[in-house]
Amino acid sequence: MARRDVVFLLDGSDGTRSSFPAMRDFVERMVERLNVSEKGDHVSVVQYSRDPEAHFYLNTYSRKEDVLDTLRGLMHKGGRPLNTGAALQYVRDNVFTASSGSRLVEGVPQLLILLSGGKSFDNVDTPASSLKELGVLIFAIGSRSSDSRELQKISNEPSYALSVSDFADLPSVQQQLFTNINTVFVEGTSSTTTTIAEGRRQRRDVVFLLDGSDATRNGFPAMKEFVQRMVEKLEVSENRDQVSVVQYSRDPEAHFYLNTFKTKEKILDSVRGLRHKGGRPLYTGAALQYVIDNVFTASSGSRRVEGVPQILVLLSGGRSFDSVEAAASSLKELGILTFGIGSRGSDSRELQRISYDPNYALSVSDFSELPNVQEQLLASVKAVSIPITPTSQTVTAQRVNEVMNRCVILKVYERYAHYLVLMMLFPPLLADYVTPRKDIVFLLDGSDGTRNSFPAMRDFVQRVVEQYTIEANRDRVSVVQYSREAEVHFYLNSHTTKEEVLDRVRGLRHKGGRPLYTGAALQYIRYNVFTASSGSRRLEGVPQILILLSGGRSFDSVDAAASSLKELGVLTFGIGSRGSDSRELQRISYDPSYALSVTDFSELPNVQEQLLASVQAVAMPITPASPTLTADDAIPRKDVVFLLDGSDGTRNTFPAMRNFVQRVVELFNIEANRDRVSVVQYSRDAEVNFYLNTYATKGEILNTVRGLRHRGGRPLNTGAALQYVRDSVFTASAGSRKQEGVPQILILLSGGRSGDNIDTPASTLKESGILIFGIGTRNSSREVQRIANDPTYAQSINEFSDLPSVQQQFISSLNNALGQVKPMTPTVAGKTDYHTSLENSTLSSPCKACRRH
Repeated sequence: MARRDVVFLLDGSDGTRSSFPAMRDFVERMVERLNVSEKGDHVSVVQYSRDPEAHFYLNTYSRKEDVLDTLRGLMHKGGRPLNTGAALQYVRDNVFTASSGSRLVEGVPQLLILLSGGKSFDNVDTPASSLKELGVLIFAIGSRSSDSRELQKISNEPSYALSVSDFADLPSVQQQLFTNINTVFVEGTSSTTTTIAEGRRQRRDVVFLLDGSDATRNGFPAMKEFVQRMVEKLEVSENRDQVSVVQYSRDPEAHFYLNTFKTKEKILDSVRGLRHKGGRPLYTGAALQYVIDNVFTASSGSRRVEGVPQILVLLSGGRSFDSVEAAASSLKELGILTFGIGSRGSDSRELQRISYDPNYALSVSDFSELPNVQEQLLASVKAVSIPITPTSQTVTAQRVNEVMNRCVILKVYERYAHYLVLMMLFPPLLADYVTPRKDIVFLLDGSDGTRNSFPAMRDFVQRVVEQYTIEANRDRVSVVQYSREAEVHFYLNSHTTKEEVLDRVRGLRHKGGRPLYTGAALQYIRYNVFTASSGSRRLEGVPQILILLSGGRSFDSVDAAASSLKELGVLTFGIGSRGSDSRELQRISYDPSYALSVTDFSELPNVQEQLLASVQAVAMPITPASPTLTADDAIPRKDVVFLLDGSDGTRNTFPAMRNFVQRVVELFNIEANRDRVSVVQYSRDAEVNFYLNTYATKGEILNTVRGLRHRGGRPLNTGAALQYVRDSVFTASAGSRKQEGVPQILILLSGGRSGDNIDTPASTLKESGILIFGIGTRNSSREVQRIANDPTYAQSINEFSDLPSVQQQFISSLNNALGQVKPMTPTVAGKTDYHTSLENSTLSSPCKACRRH
């Protein structure tokens, strides 16, 4: 378990009398996020002015509640002058000692957080140096009256010194401070240990992708220096960190690969010698694809299959002239953690879309300001790069390849394959991965409308929590209440025992307020609760679950925030009362079936078991073993998208295409948890008629299909349409269940030759695991064969009025293909799916359906 000894040193002089409550609240919030326990984090608080005074030592309390109770009772000390130097010496000699609870000799990281509101009247240099020599990591926060240079001298690094106008603004720097502390959490190693097992060492593969276009000519020296400083902070060697640098404009160019240099000196020499590439336009999408295909590969030194974190740092000074979506999605699916840094000429939304998480996108006015974000980036990189500890088992390249081949056979999605590799190679290490673990956030409507029913909501949360195993390495819980604004009662990493969570829940008070902004609350938890710094283990593959209790209709839009949560992989369950909007809750929920309703929240016990069963069903651990089949597992499920040529060339035959879709849909088992269907029509551009999650009944789908109108238009851009369904339809927010292992099927009906390139988007769809079937006419049959996964998946007819003649053959091909799909391992969503032939469904007797039409 990670451990830290954290000492807060607070300026209690006359100058901080009015702002002391804000300082005290800040310490409370920080402690809330620590794992305070006898074997976890220890906390001490010291206040000073002329003289220092310890309120409690590192070994005074072993429970978070005791620490918080004492903090709430802190009184301002008062006095002058401010002797910060003496206070630093005091904590050195009296607090960071074994007798006061310091575990320095055990190798536990020692942290000092100083809040100072003025310039010291004594010398700070000697005691600050003494603390640093002892190995204490000092972070400082000052106000407008502080001496910023003095705080930088006190801190271990100038970047560890933060500043606010007034201590009332402390919440604005809390996250930044916590990120820095988490970096220490990752890096902390025993001072008494002289040798470290090779496998426990931190390892990273870091690729820098630099915009070398004409627009960055002046800023390139600053970009180059930034890379140098970043490399200086890494542990470069063959078995530690590896670095590659790629520069791009119109075309990308690798200056050196991950396995080119084994020493930091050689990398730095090469970086110093970099010359600006120049050129235009800026093709960021092509550059991202290039690093996927040519740099993040085993032959170029990537250790992805060994579980080594793969990190891409992009510096871009302008908006891309090509699409970045497909390449960015591919990077995420490969598990590559992309960080984007842009300047004023960049498109901030584009960088957020490229980055692995929107929070990983940073911005500066000019690249000369890169030093301002360097520590933030470095802290983030280190925080997400968790070391992997192999057992004594010998691991060879052959063994890794065997496991990866098995992943391919099982059709495991790339982003989860590394978990399976680790499990097979290091089973004792990853026992935690096969232990059920969940991160559960309760989002409670605390508006004026729920005042009377809030006790019932609180009781419901208690009863649900009672059913979980609350531990640091098992289930974690957070509670957020909202009305006009959202407020976190505690984070996922605030408490590590069920008793602590239940105590906090019992003490919840109704927030009150209006109007009800559910959209803003969903967005808030997306960026403030489902994050690594708040205890989310999403990047470790732990299921992320949100349980929303809402008693009214939202006054703001919920769609964007709900989609964002789904794209993040958060499984949202919504429970509403008579005052709620049931359709709104269904849109918010990960699946419409995850939305439940009660007349009044006093009836919540009636749906408790249903909710628990649903959560349990979707939040299964990732296991390589063959799971036991249940009836639900054995049910064949499919996500089927029809892509129809709606160009001018198919105007006369469109009714025949529409009838074909109807006849095929008739053969499916349409339900929310069975088969789903979407229809997209295209010519020059693509247009969705309905998504996979728009309808849950066959009747609704057939009614909509019967009413389809021919789109018209030219030219026919089949390549763009393929890319569109990949980026906009085969997604979780549009109803795709790809992450649950449900087969993804695309049925293309194309009556002409495409006016754009089809090869790249077709390959991208295939690489995403989508099975493409196609029917073409005399003008398009060869092209359709290239698009389909296999030539046998493509049918050819003279014109679309002949579709009934190939329907039986088409259904047989579909059945045969699905019959070959092997059991798929569960992903984050966790359901194990076994895909069987469509012969088990109504497709087994298509002729009867044919005769009806």
